[in-house]
Amino acid sequence: MAEDMDETRRIFLLRMLATGLLAASPFARAGLLGNVPRALPAGQSIYSLNGELRVNGQVATPGTIIGSNDTLVTGYGSQAIFVVGKDAFLLRENSELHLSGDNLLVDGLRLVTGALLSVFGKSRHHLTTLTTTIGIRGTGLYVEAQPDLSYVCTCYGKTAIGALANPANTETIESKHHDAPRYVQADGSIRPAPFVNHSDEELMLIETLVGRTTPFALFDDSYGGPKRY
Repeated sequence: MAEDMDETRRIFLLRMLATGLLAASPFARAGLLGNVPRALPAGQSIYSLNGELRVNGQVATPGTIIGSNDTLVTGYGSQAIFVVGKDAFLLRENSELHLSGDNLLVDGLRLVTGALLSVFGKSRHHLTTLTTTIGIRGTGLYVEAQPDLSYVCTCYGKTAIGALANPANTETIESKHHDAPRYVQADGSIRPAPFVNHSDEELMLIETLVGRTTPFALFDDSYGGPKRY
């Protein structure tokens, strides 16, 4: 099984290189041509750290352990890729994220501002911003949070999206592949949105860090070949 996974990752990187996708990918930015992504070992939380990340107010290093009740803040031009338990995250620049849970099991997230790409294990989670609450089950999810607007893409899996300003306004999304992105506004409305600002490559990377694969392949003909957004 481990040999099969390594071969899959090797082929994936070679195909990306052949099509020119690698130069712009998170794999290249992390300098991973000689370091094929794999599940992080026990005792390691941070896979990649560019720029400044503060954990509970303290400047993080690659050796910082991130717990299920920590607060994370990234600076301008910064990005952190990390794992907590069976969940993996990519936190973009100028973001503030509050985690809540028990031991290494995250069950709640609050994205105050910024952008977060997440992949979750099978347990239930919930995520809130200033405009929305999202119930999550075994899902890939991308969220951007602004004071008056949230962007929510259920990359795959199932979510229940609610508007904080109008609790009666809810929508259940079942997605196979970025099927139904939504904007949730401060006035309580939920409306369709385009696909923006995240990629299949990033999802594949962070799933790999927790020993899983995405339910789609980057080079899956059923999705029309390599995804370029």
